This record gives sequence, C-alpha cells and structure tokens, in this order.
Amino acid sequence: MTKNTQTILRVDASVRTGDSVTRDLTTRFIDSLTLGTETALLRHDLASGLPLIDEAWTSANFTPEEDRTDTQKQILEQSDALIADLQAADIIAIGVPVYNFSIPAGLKAWVDLIARARVTFRYTENGPEGLLTGKKAYLFVASGGTPVGSEIDFATSYMKHMLAFVGITDVTVIAADQMAMDADASLARAKSQISEALAA
Repeated sequence: MTKNTQTILRVDASVRTGDSVTRDLTTRFIDSLTLGTETALLRHDLASGLPLIDEAWTSANFTPEEDRTDTQKQILEQSDALIADLQAADIIAIGVPVYNFSIPAGLKAWVDLIARARVTFRYTENGPEGLLTGKKAYLFVASGGTPVGSEIDFATSYMKHMLAFVGITDVTVIAADQMAMDADASLARAKSQISEALAA
C-alpha cells in the first residue's frame, strides 16, 4: 500500500444479503469512486449482527488500559478491531436501511462498540470532543415509507449525530426513501445524488 492509497471502510447493515437497496447503492458508489484509483477497501457486514455490550464489556472498557486483565482485553478485541478500521479509513460508506423509523439492531451494536471514551471521543472542559477527525462519511439510506430528514426519521439524524460525536462531521446522505410509494422514482433520485456526490 502506497502513501497515497485511499482507504474506504464499508459498513453494510441490511439484514438482506441479496436484494438490498442500501447494499446496491453503496456498491454503485464505491465502484464509481474507486474506478482507476488505488484503494484499500475494508468491510464489515452486520447482517449476522454483532454482540451487544453488557456488564463485562462495560467493566473492561472503563478499566484503565494498563490495568486490564487478559480476559478484559479479549472482551474488547472486536471493538478494538472495528475502531482500528475506522481510524484507518479516509472515507466511510454506511448502508442505513430504516427499520421501524430507526436503524437496524446490528448497526446500533456497531455504534455501541465504536463509541468509546478516550479512544474515539474524549470529555473536555468544553464538553465531548470527537477524535476521528479528517474523514468523510456517506450514508446510503433506504426506507419503505419514512421520508428521510423528516421528524419521524430517527435513523439518519441518529447516525449523523453519532458520527459527529466521534469527530466525523463531513457527512453526505444519499436517500432512496419512501420506496413503497414509487420505487423507481426514489431509486432514480438516489442515483442522481450519487452522481452529484462523486462530482463534488
């Protein structure tokens, strides 16, 4: 890998591994973005879910690193790996299907595992400060009936907030929303948004 290689982290959250709008849009974007360029692609597919944080995880996380037992270090291994890929990425592309007005459980688990004090954010006298700065994120959002950006769209606003919380404030939303109303028109709008994002 050369110094100028661009690193892209792809996160798929749809439980559909085949016929998925968010997966298709994310693939379309990444294929166009990487055409003719030198790119390293990291990928996390959350279709099978991730372990939920529990008391043992929380205890390990809040134990100072130098005091952690081997068991605690093992408990945090997956979180460490997910964070390492985020830290390495220049661009983050996340597929965000809207399930019941919010994000899939697997994506919420991913957020819980990467949002760690002293690692991806820290508390200062001026409030929390994100540590994953200098990155660009794209959210590929699809919904059946929820208008993206509306007051009932808790998925997009949540993801933008959490990304900003860890320092990723440059976020572009590509929306194929209200697919149940007019799927063809919705997909056409999303593809147009991808073209605009690539041209920016």
